[in-house]
Amino acid sequence: MPGIGAWLRGLRYDLPRGVYVLQAGLLINAFGNGAANPFLLLYLHNVRGIPLVVAGLVSASGAVCALVLTLAAGSIADRRGAVPTMIAGLVCSAFAFALYPLIRLPWHAFVVATLAWSGAGVWLTMQSSVLALITPPQLRHAAFAQQRVVANVGLGVGGFVGGMIVTTSRPSTFTVLFLLNAITFLAYTGFLLRLTLPRTPRQALTGAAAGYRAVLRDGGYRRLAVVNLAVIVGAISLLNGVFPVYAKNHAGVSESAIGAFFLLNSVTIIVCQLPVARAVEGHRRVRALTLMGALFAACWLQVAAAGALTDATFVLLALACGIITMSLAECLYDAVLAPLTADLAPEGLLGRYMAVNGFIWQIGFIAGPPIGALLLATTGSGLWYIMAVLCAIGGGYALLLERRLPHHAQRTPRRAPAVVAEAP
Repeated sequence: MPGIGAWLRGLRYDLPRGVYVLQAGLLINAFGNGAANPFLLLYLHNVRGIPLVVAGLVSASGAVCALVLTLAAGSIADRRGAVPTMIAGLVCSAFAFALYPLIRLPWHAFVVATLAWSGAGVWLTMQSSVLALITPPQLRHAAFAQQRVVANVGLGVGGFVGGMIVTTSRPSTFTVLFLLNAITFLAYTGFLLRLTLPRTPRQALTGAAAGYRAVLRDGGYRRLAVVNLAVIVGAISLLNGVFPVYAKNHAGVSESAIGAFFLLNSVTIIVCQLPVARAVEGHRRVRALTLMGALFAACWLQVAAAGALTDATFVLLALACGIITMSLAECLYDAVLAPLTADLAPEGLLGRYMAVNGFIWQIGFIAGPPIGALLLATTGSGLWYIMAVLCAIGGGYALLLERRLPHHAQRTPRRAPAVVAEAP
């Protein structure tokens, strides 16, 4: 099959060695998070007897802490360095997960969750900053696409292993899971210590004193932030929280089918992410963002159609088509949005630009699920039509970005003929 072989070779990128080092650490860390995070509420409620409402408040309070620490991390990273800041976040999360087995009372859970989410608010943001710093601009779209693939593999395998380990009748199995996750956080720091980042010029450090005011004055980035928030609230944040409730209660599918849809989502991203990154090369980024918004909208229209069907087979097919469409939109999101953000950031402000991206992500996941749940309760399938309109508007608004973008950021770069070797 020479044609397939040539196609696969065409997906390869000669990324710097540091990118592969970072992705290897990410894979290990994603495995640990995939194994432990899905079972946190189950542990607090079923094992430690904390009321479900209180356990939900624990998660919400942690998310607020992550929101605050995300912005603080961007500011610290621009002054002290992205790698040391990220390591501090990883150590904080490792310490928190080592404490999870000791939880006995609700206030214990609030303290530990605050530590865990605060660490996550730091290292999740810095992960993107470090990747942007060690990757040449012409290869960032490929590096971020590869990061998404690696994260999906780690989370998927971790979730499967975690499900095989834990059982609520044996609390010690949760201890194994949490300590495993703590170890993977520390392992990630070992990979980070092997990276060599470019030095930030002194004038860039001086310019960074402008802080987040400089980010907010960037008209192009402000518009990109609006697009980002629209698709997170209108699509990405609803997949894990609201979609399963709709699929079960309105479309009438089983829990096992819902699990299969999430597997389909991961597999589609793993298979399609790098080809999508290749496909956007040389093309205008605003058009890719507009297509992304259209795909998110189409996804929800397919999901809404499933609720109106009566044949079980057609319901499953409609939902599966919606998940595949959602996955392709997510591939475009990862191939365009973070690389464009990095290209817009002046020297000395990359940490803050990425931190605002992280802040928007957190806001979207705090606001999206409650809004979606309220609309689902009051309008049923109408939720998806409303969110389809929101995503379409967000994608259309991306067209206003074009005249605000500097020339070098308007198109996704094509593959460079060679990559400059890293400094020893």
